[in-house]
Amino acid sequence: MDKNKIIISAALTGAATNRTHCPYIPYTPEELGEEAKRAADAGASIVHIHAREDNGMPSWRTEVFEAITKEVRKRCPDLIINYSTGAIGLSVEERIAHLPATKPEMAAFNMGSMNYAIFSKKQKKFFWNGVFENSFDTMSKVVQTMNEHNICPEMECFDTSHIRNAEPLRSMGLIPDNACYSLVMGVLGGIPATTDNLIHQIKQVPDGAFWQAIVISRKQWKLAALAAVMGGNIRVGLEDNFYLPNGEMAKSNGELVDQAVILARAIGREPATIEETRTWLNINRVS
Repeated sequence: MDKNKIIISAALTGAATNRTHCPYIPYTPEELGEEAKRAADAGASIVHIHAREDNGMPSWRTEVFEAITKEVRKRCPDLIINYSTGAIGLSVEERIAHLPATKPEMAAFNMGSMNYAIFSKKQKKFFWNGVFENSFDTMSKVVQTMNEHNICPEMECFDTSHIRNAEPLRSMGLIPDNACYSLVMGVLGGIPATTDNLIHQIKQVPDGAFWQAIVISRKQWKLAALAAVMGGNIRVGLEDNFYLPNGEMAKSNGELVDQAVILARAIGREPATIEETRTWLNINRVS
């Protein structure tokens, strides 16, 4: 693929935030379908999605994922759907039940166990914290299921050790060549979001592998620029960061993708089309 091209992903909605934090976070399948279209129209070729109940609570019901798939496909037939499998307190079977039913082109899984928390320095207390279990047995089960259904794995690496955790899975033949390394930064319990840390993480990715930077918080834009300069790909969206570079709250995922496109073009890179992304990642067109 042309090195001047850049894949832009949009993470439409996470699991930890709600409309008290940002009133524009989508909840329902219809809202997610609309946000997917806004992101695609702005230049995203992949949408990463967590399911929610209509009241905003995280959902793992297969029928909710099926409804989301229908709404996204109705508006964007070719857009690459990437579903989450990350959750705390659920069995691995519960975390992956939606994959055989919906068969997204991609799905994300986490590459190691870790503390996962939201802490207020000002109030000196945790608003939320838990232990995110991702043993090698769990990871193996998740990626085996992806392989069985021709789903491209996205490996979410929250620290340097998570990048290395891919090595035994790759040696076992579980990690396909088109698997994607996501360098996640800024989550408490994972690697801090700094320039030096991103450069270090990039150096750990195997030569020739696809990688993208996922930066949580307003530091996203500075480090997205660095990732783009270093030849990587970037993810934006309301899951990761609510704010535009000028400090205003974004009113949609499309506005965040717009800014990612401006950033990429400022350094001479052009957003990859959906078809180009499919070719690069060897992802078949949806039936």
